[in-house]
This record gives sequence, structure tokens and C-alpha cells, in this order.
Amino acid sequence: MARYRGPVEKIERRFGVSLNLKGERRLAGKSALEKRPYAPGQHGQRRKKVSEYGLQLNEKQKAKFMYGVSEKQFRALFVEAKRREGNTGTNLVTLIEQRLDNVVYRMGFATTRRFARQLVAHGHILVDGKKLDIPSYRVRPGQKVEVRESSKNNSQIVRALELTNQTGLAPWVDIDADKKFGIFTRLPEREEVVIPVEERLIVELYSK
Repeated sequence: MARYRGPVEKIERRFGVSLNLKGERRLAGKSALEKRPYAPGQHGQRRKKVSEYGLQLNEKQKAKFMYGVSEKQFRALFVEAKRREGNTGTNLVTLIEQRLDNVVYRMGFATTRRFARQLVAHGHILVDGKKLDIPSYRVRPGQKVEVRESSKNNSQIVRALELTNQTGLAPWVDIDADKKFGIFTRLPEREEVVIPVEERLIVELYSK
């Protein structure tokens, strides 16, 4: 399945939760989900009974859309999470949080993961001083992630950093907002990653 490129607010309305797909619009209380908190379509306001499989599938889809990964990438992350020691669901969340595009988002250089992915893909981001344009790159603790010199005055990046006063920053990153760089200090603890996803259901789905 290719990456979804349609209207992202329809996705949030379908699942009934904010997936942080619209940054400043969401912060201003103007998201479609707040205006119309029901599923899109003619029968969107009808209550639907969801099966156990449907619940598991919904959790996987929410995670995929929120982090902006394809089915192939997501399954590969699950296989890696299952191979590692410890809780598979926790491992899965940790691995996906290490993606470079997500780290750029967590550092406040972008208001959405979609924009963070664009910044990486278009070569605006350096890792340990070297340009890295692979959004799926796995950032390791201690690595430095920064905006390249020629992009530091990008108005969208500047605005995103200003909005961190409202959104806050992840406790596992250390940021210098003026110089526009950050250190991925450590792997996040599961309870620190606040996302509307029950990874246990994803594990159950892939384990069938």
C-alpha cells in the first residue's frame, strides 16, 4: 500500500482522534475534527459496531497515518521489534520514534511529521554534520540533528520553533532553538510517548 497523500483531516475524523496531522491549524482549534467530530461521508454520524479485528486494524492504521509510514515499512519495524528482547509493542514504538523525520518533528523543527519528512527528503537536515535525506534513518542516542545553515531562516522552521512554547518538547531530546540543532539524548520510555495508539492491538494483529 502506497503512502496516503489525500486530505489528512478526513483520516482524523474517520478515527475520531487527533493524529497531529495538522500542526498550527490544530493548535488554533480550527481542525475539521473539532468542527465535525464524526466520521466523514453520508453515514458518518451513525454508530458502527467494530469487530475485534476491526479494532486491531484501526490501531495499526492510526499509527501508520500518524507517523507517515507505508505498510511495508511498518511491517519491517514490527519484525525488528519482535526480534528484539523485551515487549514487542514497546520496541515497536521506540523504533518508530527513532525515525529521522519523527526526531525532526520531536525537536520542534516542523509542526507536523509530514513537513518534517519533506525537510529531510529535500536535504535541509544534517546528522552529525552530514546531510542525510533518508526519512526512515534510525537516529541513535547521542547523535546531533540540525538544520543546515542555508535553511535556518526558513519561515516555517522558525514558526515551528516558536510554537514549541505551546506544544512542548520531548524529554528525550535537547534543543538549542537559536542555533537550530538538537541532540537525541536517549531512547524514550514508553510512558513518555503520548500517542492515541494501543500498540498491544497491533501486535495481536500481526501475530495472527
